[in-house]
Amino acid sequence: MEENIEKRSYTELINGDIPPWVMRFIKGAGKAINRYNMIKEGDEVLLAVSGGKDSLALALALSLRLKWLPVSYKLKALMINWIEHPIDDEHKEALKEYFKALNIEFEIVDENQFPTSFKGDFNCYLCSRNRRRILFEYAAKNDVKLIAMGHHLDDLVETTMMNLCFRANFATMLPVQEFFDGKLHIIRPLIEIHESVTRRLFEQYDLPVIKPVCPYDQTNIRAKLKPIIKELSHIDKLTREHIYNAHNFNLHL
Repeated sequence: MEENIEKRSYTELINGDIPPWVMRFIKGAGKAINRYNMIKEGDEVLLAVSGGKDSLALALALSLRLKWLPVSYKLKALMINWIEHPIDDEHKEALKEYFKALNIEFEIVDENQFPTSFKGDFNCYLCSRNRRRILFEYAAKNDVKLIAMGHHLDDLVETTMMNLCFRANFATMLPVQEFFDGKLHIIRPLIEIHESVTRRLFEQYDLPVIKPVCPYDQTNIRAKLKPIIKELSHIDKLTREHIYNAHNFNLHL
């Protein structure tokens, strides 16, 4: 029987009690930001918050690193509350408290997960496109030019394998992705971070994680690829890094 270990408060991290492994996580995000020139002095960054462990970990890293950086940037956070699967009031308050503690302006917007334009269809692609549309419209309305997403190394590897195995295309999500002739960029500061790190952060600290409702959560291709990639990493523990490096992102900067 597993021992029930009480989680530590995330306020400990905010107050400076940061263990070495969490500091490595924060610096790992900073390394990717610097490598790909994601955020510059005075930038305003909109965090795309799903409520899951990855987006909350991203918010934590971007907020805490401001404490020792010689440059400054402003953070805002947006969470989409699907009308068909609404967030309960208790979780809303916990999220508001979390972002307030991180000194990040936080907003929740109510939107339809199944808009009439879908004409009854629904799949991962349509859901992702709908979510991106909402984020883009909000960014345009608020004159924000950077949207930060919590995609990590495992997400990149899974996307690579999906495209390679099922679409005959060696492509993946980019660390920095340009839209509308450079008027808007999506950035992914956790792109070199293993999912196991954000999972550990959630397991050891009381991040107010709420799992978004997804009808295909355990049956989509991405979910089916996870154990396969895990098996590959048992053969070579750097499997994920090898796939990441094979894209040669630095050549396109």
